[in-house]
Amino acid sequence: MKNRLVQKAVTLAITMAILMIALMMVSDVVRDRIYNRDRAVQSVVNSTAGAQTLFGPVLAQRCSREVSGKDGEGRSETRLVSFQRYALPDEISHQVRTDMQPRARGLYQVNTFLMADTLVARFAPGNQLQGKPEGASVRHCDAPRLILPLSDPRGIRSAALQVDGKALPLEPGTGHAVYSRGLQSKPMPLPATSAEGGAAMEVVVQLQLMGTERIAFVPLGGTNQVSMQADWPHPSFGGNFLPLSREISDQGFSASWSIPALASSARQAFVQERALCSLAAANTDDSPEGSQCMEQFGTSFIDPVNPYSLSDRATKYGVLFIVLTFVAVAMFEVLKKLRVHPVQYLLVGSALCIFFLLLISLSEHLGFNQAYAIAASACVLLLGYYASHILGSLRRGLPFAALIAVMYGLLFVLLQLEQTALAVGSIALFAVLAVVMVATRKVDWYAFGKGDSAPEAA
Repeated sequence: MKNRLVQKAVTLAITMAILMIALMMVSDVVRDRIYNRDRAVQSVVNSTAGAQTLFGPVLAQRCSREVSGKDGEGRSETRLVSFQRYALPDEISHQVRTDMQPRARGLYQVNTFLMADTLVARFAPGNQLQGKPEGASVRHCDAPRLILPLSDPRGIRSAALQVDGKALPLEPGTGHAVYSRGLQSKPMPLPATSAEGGAAMEVVVQLQLMGTERIAFVPLGGTNQVSMQADWPHPSFGGNFLPLSREISDQGFSASWSIPALASSARQAFVQERALCSLAAANTDDSPEGSQCMEQFGTSFIDPVNPYSLSDRATKYGVLFIVLTFVAVAMFEVLKKLRVHPVQYLLVGSALCIFFLLLISLSEHLGFNQAYAIAASACVLLLGYYASHILGSLRRGLPFAALIAVMYGLLFVLLQLEQTALAVGSIALFAVLAVVMVATRKVDWYAFGKGDSAPEAA
């Protein structure tokens, strides 16, 4: 090919392909570190407790009923079959205080917490135990118990129960066929009128609970009030209901929820024994999985400066980073009539790829901001020094280094932004295109593409 412009385009395309392979390898390293971090989280969960979900308390009573039928030989027989009766509270309120207690597994930090919850539930007069099958003959009912299901009872540090001001001992497990994990009271010496809903009842539970990364509640009450305070400044509220009010500062956050039974199907879902899912799955009502989940709400304790998620986001800008740098070099090549060899383009692109590897490796030992500053400064100095030679003078190398520094600064801003990252990135790309078009508006591309005019000394 005699056209130098076509030759340069082909060689740069090959160079870009090589650098994209290098970026893919760096991305694999980042994903591998994310996988190791997830394993570290699971290790902490296995040795402490996982995400916590609370619901109840519920007044439960096991009964038996007679069922008539025929045996294998066709003879009539009567069998006793057990079933559960429930009374769901009319009011539930939680006063929650959460203190973060981060744990570490090697290089990886996991957000664990210790929650202190004062739970008050009220059963109004007339709130009767429900669940007797129609037309069934009840033969016997055990004394009722209060059950408090939890997603991971291994996190219980202390628990105390009072019913109408009297302390009742607690036992592990709930005795429920589906929501078996949690706590239950011993059989309650309640008068028959109370068990049948003829008297009001107030239940107070003092609970200290440890967990990892997420807290959630199921709104089983007629009214549900939750007030939460935590010393973590980066909550991610999720589930089927967002808080009515919230305040977030550098010291932590406070939030409150108020959910009436009319706004939730959780009471019916409990009777139907639906699955207890994660906050994300419970919030996906339009999926088959989400439609089978019990409604819930709560918060996740996220780390917005997680070095692995930020490094993963950064590598996704890698190709764009390389393209913009090549554009900058090509601008000098066109405007100053220089000759830059494809190998030199490859070395410049390699330095940009190494930046992302430096970023992930240093951020595991330093803060992300500090790691970013060190990696970016090293690459700017290296590229500025190298550009001073391939572009022919320090006077050309310094503007090139400044341009690279601006690009690193823009990338850092994009990583900190979430909702406006696309808008800022689009505006920046438009500005770059405008600068290129203005700077090359008088270039005769036909003349540039033909012949081999003597280049300036490099």
